[in-house]
Amino acid sequence: MIRPANQGALTPGHGLTIVEAADGTRVAVLSLLGSLFLDTPVSPWEVVDALVDEARAETPVIVVDFHAEATSEKVAMARWLDGRVTAVIGTHTHVQTNDARVQPGGTAAVTDAGMTGPHDSVIGVRAELAIRRMREKMPVRFEPAETGVRIEGVVVDCSAADGRASGIELVRVAL
Repeated sequence: MIRPANQGALTPGHGLTIVEAADGTRVAVLSLLGSLFLDTPVSPWEVVDALVDEARAETPVIVVDFHAEATSEKVAMARWLDGRVTAVIGTHTHVQTNDARVQPGGTAAVTDAGMTGPHDSVIGVRAELAIRRMREKMPVRFEPAETGVRIEGVVVDCSAADGRASGIELVRVAL
């Protein structure tokens, strides 16, 4: 089970894992939690370099899932890791951003990959329930919405030999 590497040592799971792609390429997946506007036990900046070094010892293909609130922190992390990882994929805000790019050092980046789930909602919750909670400031039991379901994410093209990204495309599929 993968979880943010900086979530804390007592949290179940691992912040770094190596998986094998369909073609046999070893891919490191690293998960980090941002620290701006979130209650993060350990700063991602304290652990990221050692984790990237650990991953690079196993494979040049490294994907970083950076679950953070602030766009600025996601952009800064992508810039910091440019040339050392294959991709930095931002998550958390549930809104797919239109800034997919390959940086000069060969790292693909996007501020937010988007949300898979019901988009006729307030980030997956039945809209009327989320609105009632915001307006009335009273507890409301959330229920998942069911309509407007789509898959959002990115596809990154890269070299298995050196891990450099050559392209990144946004994906949005209505179901």
